[in-house]
Amino acid sequence: MTNLSEATTTTFHRGVLDLDLEERAAALCQRLREALLHLKRRGVVVAVSGGIDSACVLALAVRAVGPKRVFALLLPERDSSSASSALGRELCDKFGVAHELVDIAPALDALGCYRTRDAAVRSVFPSFDPAMPWKIVMHGDRLGSDALNVFAVVIDTGDGERRVRLPVKPYLDIVAATNLKQRVRKTLEYTWADRLLYAVAGTPNRLEYDQGFFVKLGDGAADVKPIAGLYKTQVYALARHLAVPEGILQREPTTDTYSLLQSQEDFYFSVQYRVLDLILWAKNHHISEEQCARTLELAPEQVKRVYDDIDQKRRTTAYLHSPPLLLDDVKEIGRTPAWGLT
Repeated sequence: MTNLSEATTTTFHRGVLDLDLEERAAALCQRLREALLHLKRRGVVVAVSGGIDSACVLALAVRAVGPKRVFALLLPERDSSSASSALGRELCDKFGVAHELVDIAPALDALGCYRTRDAAVRSVFPSFDPAMPWKIVMHGDRLGSDALNVFAVVIDTGDGERRVRLPVKPYLDIVAATNLKQRVRKTLEYTWADRLLYAVAGTPNRLEYDQGFFVKLGDGAADVKPIAGLYKTQVYALARHLAVPEGILQREPTTDTYSLLQSQEDFYFSVQYRVLDLILWAKNHHISEEQCARTLELAPEQVKRVYDDIDQKRRTTAYLHSPPLLLDDVKEIGRTPAWGLT
């Protein structure tokens, strides 16, 4: 079987992310089948968003176990783009996968998602109307700025966009409220997994997994994460190899969380993924800032800013990767306290 781990190397060039796509697809499918045997589950549940990551995971699952053992959920809400569900249906139809669409907006409304986040926005922009498209963003281009990672709300008032920096409390209120979207989705995924005796497949790619771009016990929860070792660029390439519909292949990454169009770049990463993938690979393989900069035709200080930002995100999101901490030893099932307590 192909070893999916990457060998340490000091050679860095723009083609380092190129794959033997057939070999990688075959290896991932074999490992997914082995994972299902280990988990004692009969198939796979995938939440399909209309984006590239969930599409690639669904295509891999179909290749691994066949379409009759894959079930897809389409889980839109009030702020979702209509294109997301349309592309999700197209994907499921192409691969012959049974699916169900569940509008989660009523559940989110009952849980206070929209009410809480609207109040938070209004606290910094009193004339905010929920009908106004809006989103939250970070500072901007990390390659061009060493600004602190702070968030602002951007509101389309109809007369142009207004940008207001978010203090800590309204920022946390917005994040807590919108994280409900991912947690409600995951609840439904596990409900269907229980009904079918299937495993839940997570959809983070390596960039998202490494940098903590997921919600704990939301889209971060899964029984198996088939593409967590693939950089975003590689996910696009593999999805094309697996014949994912062209509309999904051409769609730029989006959070699909806010009513104003929002890229993953302006929300969190601050660097276009095609460049960030290469810089992350370089950092993971101990490539110097100078060598990385020469190859990508950047200034060393630009690469240093991105290297530092990668480290900062790893530190601040370590909590998201942490399992529950035990305060007593439960050695019978191989769990010991995180701090070696006795």
